Amino acid sequence: MNRTRKRRMMNQINVVPYIDVTLVLLVIFMVTAPMTNPGVVDLPKVGQALKQTGAPIVVTIKVDGTAEMEGKRLERDELLAEVKRQIEKSPRAVVVAADEKTQYGKVVAVMDLLKQAKVDKVGLLFQPAK
Repeated sequence: MNRTRKRRMMNQINVVPYIDVTLVLLVIFMVTAPMTNPGVVDLPKVGQALKQTGAPIVVTIKVDGTAEMEGKRLERDELLAEVKRQIEKSPRAVVVAADEKTQYGKVVAVMDLLKQAKVDKVGLLFQPAK
């Protein structure tokens, strides 16, 4: 008398192996996390005195997009020639000062023009908030 039982379909999932694997991974990460060396970055400190050899060259951009340097209105070619002459005389940084309502694209265009002319140090001039 051989009776064969029909197996019923199992409608439950055995989650114990998954919990075991998760706990093993958790232990591995907890052990190895302190051993990793996070990247150390030395950030500049606010209010630290900057070491500049001289005053920067200031290029002012008006609301209408015209560029001025030392009070003189200059076209693009004149601006580049004057900046290069000033840098050759004494190497220093170039700072772009723009009116608050000047379009962003005009400021970027002048900065890009200076970078294409191989001016290394180009920055923005702004007034700190109180």
